[in-house]
Amino acid sequence: MTYEEGTIKNVHYGDILVKYGEVLDVKNEQIPNIIDASVAEKYKASFLQNGDVIFADTAEDETVGKCSEIAGLTDETVLSGLHTIPYRPQMKFATGYLGYYLNASAFHQQLIPLMQGIKVTSISKSAMQNTDIVYPKSFDEQEKIGAYFMHLDHLITLHQRKLFYAKIQYII
Repeated sequence: MTYEEGTIKNVHYGDILVKYGEVLDVKNEQIPNIIDASVAEKYKASFLQNGDVIFADTAEDETVGKCSEIAGLTDETVLSGLHTIPYRPQMKFATGYLGYYLNASAFHQQLIPLMQGIKVTSISKSAMQNTDIVYPKSFDEQEKIGAYFMHLDHLITLHQRKLFYAKIQYII
């Protein structure tokens, strides 16, 4: 895997846990590439689409089940890597709704009793099928909720940058 070459982007579980947020905008995030082009034909049926959600199925703590919703895909080829569980919703959801809902405490509390392991914790795809997803039937309401949380994340990021630059100026 490399950031310099390759045509197939690969979302790694460690990046879901640490680097990516609730919505993974493929156009604006740096995602490593798979160098071997023959992988494309082999995994063609597994290419991700906008709205798909990728869960990290293992971690060393209760962050198991953290996920990122795919957005911004146009002509890129994206796969999910080892220790991930990709899901494709059976119905269309507004961008951001699932990413934020599935990372919220209300949903994550359902996952905790399903986790297995001592040092390294994991969750299985079959165990996750026993969870419930609550959502507004109104697509417009889903859009407003997703947009609200994306905007809130943006504001938090801007605020953190201000604090970072203020600290640098203070040190100098």
